Amino acid sequence: MEGLQDLLSGPDNIYAIYMAGTPDYVGTGRTNLGAPGIEEIREQTEYAHDKGVKMEIVLNSSCMGGQHLTPQGFNKIHWYFDRLNDIGIDSITVAEPYFVEMLSKDYNMEVVVSVLSFVDSPQKAEFYEELGADTIVVDPVVNRDFAKLEAIKESVTCGLKLLVNEGCLYQCPFRYAHFNFFSHANGPGPKLNVLDDYYYYKCLSLRINDPQQLIKSPWIRPEDTKRYEHITDTFKIGGRTHFTNWILNNVHAYTNRDYDGNLMDLLDCPRDIRDLFYIPNKELKGTLDQWKQCNKICSDCGYCKRLTERIVRVYSVDDMQSTLQPLKSTGGST
Repeated sequence: MEGLQDLLSGPDNIYAIYMAGTPDYVGTGRTNLGAPGIEEIREQTEYAHDKGVKMEIVLNSSCMGGQHLTPQGFNKIHWYFDRLNDIGIDSITVAEPYFVEMLSKDYNMEVVVSVLSFVDSPQKAEFYEELGADTIVVDPVVNRDFAKLEAIKESVTCGLKLLVNEGCLYQCPFRYAHFNFFSHANGPGPKLNVLDDYYYYKCLSLRINDPQQLIKSPWIRPEDTKRYEHITDTFKIGGRTHFTNWILNNVHAYTNRDYDGNLMDLLDCPRDIRDLFYIPNKELKGTLDQWKQCNKICSDCGYCKRLTERIVRVYSVDDMQSTLQPLKSTGGST
């Protein structure tokens, strides 16, 4: 509750906040800092409503292992949805198509299609709207493809949201497997006894060895959100596992549409190399014009590679002091 109070004492143009639900019923496709019970969700929802802010519960497991299609699983999940509805939850974010249809038919809560449904085309958007979606969070993979975004916008009447600060690899080959892993690790049992998160550490190593992947990630700079207003006026800031001060820093940057600092400070992922690279956000001005006309065939272009070599710097520690060095002088591969 303290974190929520700090968050809602900041900017007054926060439309909604979101939190994970109880993983005993439906998991999520991300890691969680905690597992709030029904009474805790009720308390935080009432506080948010008192501040004029909507509450959204994220239950975006990308794989339920078929449990939701069994009589026992269906009854348990339906009971949980009933409790969330009684609490006064405004919206529920789900990735499972079955849940989209169930929620739209049986409840008055707004149904939000998760980014983990990978809606990256007009056809997918139409499919989910027909199932009952009120809002769709578009797959960030098309954040820089304005023709695709505009086609999605024109194909549906439901609302759209754009996730602005996800730092995942562009066209990540691990994306589906990784979110399925999270869904099982952070969902109803049996709990997994895994050695480590292969996908995450592989993802880190790819960026360290090839820093241009940081530039290719489909984030949206705070200054560029105005270029997307014909698509949506609702921008989602990812990072529910971060501390409140980090979230507030992002909220201020995106509400002010201005950030003078390291772009890495705003990205939800990958946090473990945030203190390794420095990407001066102000030096990225004008890049969206290039990406809007890009055909996404990197071998024929090289723009992101050249940009990385020109502006990305690396933190180097010498005599207990941290300094910034050009990427090439550190032997970084691009």
